[in-house]
Amino acid sequence: MQCVSRLSGVRAAGDRRISARFNYQTSLEEAVSRCLAKHPEWELALHAKTPKCMAEPDALYVGAAPTLKNTPPPEELGQMQRVARHFDVAGRDERNRALGRAGEERVLQHERAQLRQNGRDDLAHQVQWVSEEIGDGEGYDIASFTPDGRDRLIEVKTTNGWERTPFYISRNELAVAEERRESWCLFRLYEFARVPKAFELRPPLEAHVSLTATAFQASFQ
Repeated sequence: MQCVSRLSGVRAAGDRRISARFNYQTSLEEAVSRCLAKHPEWELALHAKTPKCMAEPDALYVGAAPTLKNTPPPEELGQMQRVARHFDVAGRDERNRALGRAGEERVLQHERAQLRQNGRDDLAHQVQWVSEEIGDGEGYDIASFTPDGRDRLIEVKTTNGWERTPFYISRNELAVAEERRESWCLFRLYEFARVPKAFELRPPLEAHVSLTATAFQASFQ
């Protein structure tokens, strides 16, 4: 009985340490989030362009997309979701134009590098940064190609958060995804400020993520 009691005590102490560590990490996250909210320009340093004299960035790791079933343990997931809701990471990503632009530029480099590796220098030169050159109303950010020459229309969503950080997508982007579903894809960049990783989602997006309406248009008609 004493062994069982001691074991229970050790487990309880371990649980308290885990809880305390999570609370401590959460308080740090809160402090960082408040500072970034007051000084968004601080994040610009994370996304400074690489000088031309330096080598190109390392190859971008593109892995499998998370699914609704491929979830972490419930307790961990619940903690992460509470933190994400409190800080509104997705909202901050959406408002941070420097982060979005840096992510698009990174994907632009990735697409050109992939085509060159497949012996398609001709197509690499034709990859277009649409949101930069035309505007962000086209429903995608980059017009690229597959190695066999098919169109590849890429909408880039970038976050410094983890792979399951929510993101915003416009009605227009969803419409283009449906209209051009054979060529459109969503390229999700995450952990961007550390070692960027990525995955792709293809239409229909409802097969991969839960879509929630977050805004409504108010009119007098």
